[in-house]
Amino acid sequence: MALGKRTPQQQEMWIATADLPRSPGHVFYRKLNELLSEVNFDQEVETLCKPYYAERRGRPSIPPGVYFRMLLIGFFEGIGSQRGIAWRCSDSLSLREFLGLGPTDSSPDHSSLTRVRDRLPLEVHQHVFLLVLQLAGLKKLLKGTTIGVDATTLEASAAMKSIVRKETGEDWDDYLKRLIKEEEGNGDPTDEELRRFDKKRTGKKVSNEEWESPSDPDSRITRMKSGRTGLAYKAEHAVDLDTELILAAEIYHGDQGDTATLEDSVNQAQLNLIQLGRKPTINEVAADKGYHSAAVLATC
Repeated sequence: MALGKRTPQQQEMWIATADLPRSPGHVFYRKLNELLSEVNFDQEVETLCKPYYAERRGRPSIPPGVYFRMLLIGFFEGIGSQRGIAWRCSDSLSLREFLGLGPTDSSPDHSSLTRVRDRLPLEVHQHVFLLVLQLAGLKKLLKGTTIGVDATTLEASAAMKSIVRKETGEDWDDYLKRLIKEEEGNGDPTDEELRRFDKKRTGKKVSNEEWESPSDPDSRITRMKSGRTGLAYKAEHAVDLDTELILAAEIYHGDQGDTATLEDSVNQAQLNLIQLGRKPTINEVAADKGYHSAAVLATC
């Protein structure tokens, strides 16, 4: 066998579609597509999304079935950004097949995903979530008698240095300039004087009652798991411990404690089961010690 050598590529002027590379498909995504087709997934989501698009004006958007499949890919592949999801889909022949893209079709980019996400309200995403739970119920993969609840902190797309005072709109530097003028009479401090003043003064804690992010006012100042302080949200999941299906995925303000959100997450999981036509079944809840309090036990 002769030694093969890598040579610079020269693009062909013409190429038959039959000669384009095809993927045999990933067995997991092939089976998933079969399951989705059983419940007419594409037709269902197109009907849900139709009211949010114009009838005949403008070019066609990403098909809703493709958009929601890309969100599923992000979940299964552990990709947390739309840019990462778009790149992964464009790079994989098996994922392109899962999305239903032909050999010459371009996969959606991250900006297109953003436009669709901004267009579709939360209610549509929640309905699709229930549609997937319904499919799991049809396949006997849903019990819902014993659930586990846990939460994690999600860093917001906003920087602490951008926060402003709620009552005045001052950023951190303007706030310091006002303080140094009130306390020392210095009306035009230098950057070095501001740093020294900020370093030596007491009571430097920032609170969510006084400060907010102008670009993301729903985020909250929170102690992150790494120990630093940042703007964040709290994501809490309720999971069927028998089948590991997610029954509810709730987002709360980042400064809410576990004991304050447990009841809401359990109630949402039960509500989702009721909306699927199932009788109330949750009778056991498992959580770590961060959720323990006398009030929570009494409520449960």
